[in-house]
Amino acid sequence: MTPMIQEPRIRSSRPSLMGQALLALQASGACRVAPKSLAGMGVIFMLHRVRPDDGADFAPNRILEITPDFLEETIGFVQEQGYRCLSLDEAVSRIEAGDRSERFAVFTLDDGYKDNLTDALPVFERTNTPFTVYLTTGVPDGHAEIWWVALERAIANATAIAVKLPDGAIDLWTRTAEEKQAAWNKIYWALRALPEVLLRAEVRRLASEHGVDMAALTRELGLTWDEVRMLDAHPLASIEAHTADHFAQSGLNAHDARTDIERGLARMEAELGRRPTHFSYPYGDPSSAGERDFTLAEALGFRSATTTRKGVIHPQHAKRMHALPRLSLNGDYQDRRMLEALLSGLPFALARPIRSLGID
Repeated sequence: MTPMIQEPRIRSSRPSLMGQALLALQASGACRVAPKSLAGMGVIFMLHRVRPDDGADFAPNRILEITPDFLEETIGFVQEQGYRCLSLDEAVSRIEAGDRSERFAVFTLDDGYKDNLTDALPVFERTNTPFTVYLTTGVPDGHAEIWWVALERAIANATAIAVKLPDGAIDLWTRTAEEKQAAWNKIYWALRALPEVLLRAEVRRLASEHGVDMAALTRELGLTWDEVRMLDAHPLASIEAHTADHFAQSGLNAHDARTDIERGLARMEAELGRRPTHFSYPYGDPSSAGERDFTLAEALGFRSATTTRKGVIHPQHAKRMHALPRLSLNGDYQDRRMLEALLSGLPFALARPIRSLGID
């Protein structure tokens, strides 16, 4: 899940800078003439929430959402492009075998939001599309902290907000949608610079001060165990691992990182009667999951582990099964022209020289 890798913004009909770049790339025709090899073997899509747009003016976490209509449009589009929608298990088998007979698409949803059942499942059923939910077990257990939504709601409730940081306080007006968005941008990134334990402690304080019940929020947004079991029993669905408490693995010491995964596995075995075979790193960006964590996932016996590093799947990923990239389906990219650009693999090929200069 990955509220940590992109900056949310105020509601606007104008695409983000990345969105504008993708539109320009698609309009240029470069995607259609790019070498087919850039598109790789297939793609693993990453989603979080699927629900109708509520039209709110201040919604910085909308970046983590797509609408059911766009999900259905995406499934139709990838099929038109010759992709076959596979289960995660089937796709992993193809990667391991180097099977490039046809491109595949896999749909994965992180964390365990209730709308995965109420809004996403009907789309997957109508289109007969397999999907995977990477479950943070603290969500149905009730102790996971969906801190990014709690922070949004605290700012939404406030007309002024004071954030306490180790090097001093930040005092901001939050009377209008514009002020709330400006406050979010400043507070979010200031908190992100802290160790996650301190970040969460400050969000808890802000939530309490501004009338946000974080436990109630988890119950409101998250799946219950009964709902998880409903999904687990569904022929199109699979439930896989995403830790117990959704801490960035690289921010924990080796013992605590392993413990967070193992606690989640134990809860899933107890509730579902089986041990998951696939894993997704919380947040999953380069600052949140690295080589130590990839080695740990392999040592724990997972067949695969997915990151939020951007990209399509290539044959060489058979040697990196515990560091697989995904392509984000998010609120910024709800346009099939952007999707066409991303699926071409060209944006990732163009980005490689930039990353080689140390710019990510």
